[in-house]
Amino acid sequence: MTTSVEEHKFPCNTCGSDLRFSPGTDMMECDHCGSTQKITNRVGWRGQSIREMDFRKAVKDQLPEFDMEERRTISCENCGAHVEFEPNTHAAECPFCATPVVTDTGTDKQIKPKALLPFALAEREARGNMTKWLGRLWFAPNGLKDYARKGRKMQGIYVPYWTYDAQTTSDYTGQRGTVYYVTKRVTVTVNGKRQTQMRQVPKVRWSPASGRVARFFDDVLVLGSNSLPKDYTDGLAPWDLSSMEPYRPEYLAGFRAESYTVGLDEGYKEARAYMNRMIVRDVKFDIGGDRQRISTLDTEVGILTFKHILLPVWLAAYKYRGKTYRFVVNGSTGKVQGARPYSVWKISFAVITAVLAAGAIGYMMAQGNTSF
Repeated sequence: MTTSVEEHKFPCNTCGSDLRFSPGTDMMECDHCGSTQKITNRVGWRGQSIREMDFRKAVKDQLPEFDMEERRTISCENCGAHVEFEPNTHAAECPFCATPVVTDTGTDKQIKPKALLPFALAEREARGNMTKWLGRLWFAPNGLKDYARKGRKMQGIYVPYWTYDAQTTSDYTGQRGTVYYVTKRVTVTVNGKRQTQMRQVPKVRWSPASGRVARFFDDVLVLGSNSLPKDYTDGLAPWDLSSMEPYRPEYLAGFRAESYTVGLDEGYKEARAYMNRMIVRDVKFDIGGDRQRISTLDTEVGILTFKHILLPVWLAAYKYRGKTYRFVVNGSTGKVQGARPYSVWKISFAVITAVLAAGAIGYMMAQGNTSF
């Protein structure tokens, strides 16, 4: 069975132009005539549960057909991003790296997103945050700052993430260490002379320990894309997942969505590594004492579910003097991350200024000593 590509259009009731989602509201707005239209049945996370999906069935390609969709995307050969574009778009620029790309006619079958965090910041607010952030980077080239201020608008992108829920039970064996002190005579050197002193020396008494710990992991978040540096996306955290909405195409009107390129099972490896670190911490706490050793650790994962979700990012990619600079803004909180460009001239000026200042201070101190 072939799943057709869904196309969503939201024409304005007044003039027929396309509506777009207005960040920070529950409205869609027409850029042509200014008319607005309310998104009906808008229900928050707490008002309606967002359905979890069975991880084990998904990795075996056993999800129901209605949980899958065909997505028309372009693939950037430079950064690897897969971004959705309108069917009538034949050429464009990659929003992640500003590389010109030509659209293809292929489609990808993917797991449907179940939820998203709608944009809360408008483009002008995101641009203002980025401009302030750049302004605090004293060593950034002035030309880049000016280019960013005068450049094109930032692009709103919904970035794919996975969330994982897991019920874990872990059996362990190990040792509990109790620190005690003994008095020992030690030889030390004080002012060039060897002396004998009595000191308290720590020792550890180990005893066997074993037990079981259990933890439920809720919404372990993993980025589903490699198009942006991980330190950028990690720097945008935290995300308020409690404000997510069940997926509705109205929230994507006027924005773009990136398709995931990190598979569900690949994302789970990262999630599981995080879970393992938390389980080790739980085991050490359960062992107690002053020191802990873990000899064996056997974790059983019971219930294991996931969601494909979309999170909002304002993105700017600038080519300046042959280099690409990328800046990202959390579309919910306004937090900014990006390249930290450096001006060689500014750094050189700062170094020369520091050297001259140090020389002046040294000269003044020398003159002061001479006066005596």
